[in-house]
Amino acid sequence: MEKKTVKKKTGGSDVAKFAVIGASLAGLAASAYFLFGPKGKKHRQQAKAWAIKMKGEVIEKLEKAREITEPVYLEIIDTVAGEYKKGKKASQSEIEELAADLKKHWKSMSKLAMAAKKDISKDASKIVKSVKKAAR
Repeated sequence: MEKKTVKKKTGGSDVAKFAVIGASLAGLAASAYFLFGPKGKKHRQQAKAWAIKMKGEVIEKLEKAREITEPVYLEIIDTVAGEYKKGKKASQSEIEELAADLKKHWKSMSKLAMAAKKDISKDASKIVKSVKKAAR
């Protein structure tokens, strides 16, 4: 009898895809919370074109980040705010105010990111189980 060898797929690329999707969802959830949350009407009225662009850049950088922790989140906001201060797209006080406001949302962001991470890990474990069943 010959032994059959089965190559096991690691599923690492699937997990990475889910992680990127989770980070994207977290970024979108943060912007949705800011614009449509409890103070959303007030925030929408105060939003200016540069502020929306700045938030968009923060979200893009969050999506590109491999792991989103509080220091990474705060560093991304500081980096984008620094770019806007150099470009003089708005007054320094407005930029600092927006950056401070975005920093306040870390707790809600982390809750959303954790929820997305749990969903991703559940989906990833289902994929691994189905691959193991198919390999049998």
